[in-house]
Amino acid sequence: MTIRFGLALPRGDWPLLTAGALLLPLAYPPFHLVLPSFVCLVPVVWLLGLAADDPRPVRRRLVQGFWYGFLSQALVLYWMVFALWHFTPLAAAGYAATIISFGVFYSGLFAVVGWVTGGPRVPMWLALPVFWTALEWGVGHLSDISFPWLGLGTSLTGYPTLVQVADIMGARGVTFLLVLANVVLATAWLDRGRRRGAGRMAAVGAGVLAALGYGVWRERTTPVERIGTVALIQPNVGFEEKWEPKRRRAIFDDLLRLSRRALAEDDPDLILWPEAAIPQYFPHPWEREIAALAREHRTPILAGGLHVVWLSPDRRSYDHWNAAFLYDSTGSRDPYPVYHKRYLVPITERVPFVPPEWFNLPFFGGFDRGEPGTVYQVGIGRFGVVVCYESAFEDLSRRYRRLGAEFLVNITNDAWFGQTSAPRQHLAHLTMRAIETRMGVARAANTGISGFVDPFGRVSRATPLGVQAVVLGDVLGSPARPLYVRLGDWVGALSLAGTALLVVYAWWRRR
Repeated sequence: MTIRFGLALPRGDWPLLTAGALLLPLAYPPFHLVLPSFVCLVPVVWLLGLAADDPRPVRRRLVQGFWYGFLSQALVLYWMVFALWHFTPLAAAGYAATIISFGVFYSGLFAVVGWVTGGPRVPMWLALPVFWTALEWGVGHLSDISFPWLGLGTSLTGYPTLVQVADIMGARGVTFLLVLANVVLATAWLDRGRRRGAGRMAAVGAGVLAALGYGVWRERTTPVERIGTVALIQPNVGFEEKWEPKRRRAIFDDLLRLSRRALAEDDPDLILWPEAAIPQYFPHPWEREIAALAREHRTPILAGGLHVVWLSPDRRSYDHWNAAFLYDSTGSRDPYPVYHKRYLVPITERVPFVPPEWFNLPFFGGFDRGEPGTVYQVGIGRFGVVVCYESAFEDLSRRYRRLGAEFLVNITNDAWFGQTSAPRQHLAHLTMRAIETRMGVARAANTGISGFVDPFGRVSRATPLGVQAVVLGDVLGSPARPLYVRLGDWVGALSLAGTALLVVYAWWRRR
């Protein structure tokens, strides 16, 4: 059947495909090993070279790319089917569609890189970093199916000193440099018996040392200031449990109890409840109790919940959002617009490219998309809100910083991920957002991992998964305004332009 559908490859390709597919997840959490980040694409470079002598090199690269994307992402994203299966069997279909899509993306990548580096003699060290970074940009800009989960640069977030350069280049700049390092090491190994092979390896080593030096310098010289104390509430409620009618009031009372515990232990400047923590649609009478708690202790509360606006008297027509509600120290919510989550998880929160009112099924995407968020200002300072996997979208955090935010708040509900690697992968994105913007982050997660990220991407006070917890800690900020905040994703933009230029150049040379 494999041969019939044209996905067969020579036996010599499979060891390299297997190595590439296994190395990539080792670079990401929960393993987060540093060496795989620099060698995970070495098999890709060698695969592209093997296809050069094939009578049908384009076909072979198309198939190589498909299997590489399919297998590597199947391992990295395995949690999609395991974590969501108990909600709906559609999780298997979503997982299959995702990894097949990545197979198609990488199939095109392999074919174009091979074509450009063939006859026209465009060097691999230029072509692969440019095209790889452009593809990463494209995956994050596909409208309703955008899924910028774990770009290659994010693999180094376990070693934040190495990626301080993200304050200039952003996460995609780190991706570009990592792909370049992989290409240089791959070609250096092939020339290992020659002087130029040793020179290339030395160049990669020098680049790593330069990145470390820059990181150490930034960590020592960038000013950091304490903004205030934040209480993170981790109620640890199962996703389905929350919507059991008999449990709703008890769950809400637990949120109030945990908040009072935090107020008794310290005098926090802000209390955070996780994404969708309140098991009711707002407006709801429970709002008065949240307001009373905030007013009694003169402490603002940011609460995750679901917001509904009825469009017809019979309540058959409505808009609803995954939302965050801010109550200030007087218990008032009126001056602050409700934050409506803008970047929705495909399928589970929004079925792509169709009106949301077509679907009103549990855990199956009928949410509306929100508008760009505002910067909230209360006693502790100015902050922006990112909900759940919005932390993977760099433009949202950068926009808040440009609007004057001093720190970020991330509220999330990772209950559906269970004990898989997904919660750890999810947290990794915030390291990049903190470095890119030099903002600290306070993160409240329903089942964990809650904690704080400083402006250098270092995580502290991280909670275990699957426990109820109250975490009190200082959120840090910095007056520094990084170049990345001013310029944006300039590496992504240049990669797109470079892709077009290299394709046109290759076509012209072949003509």
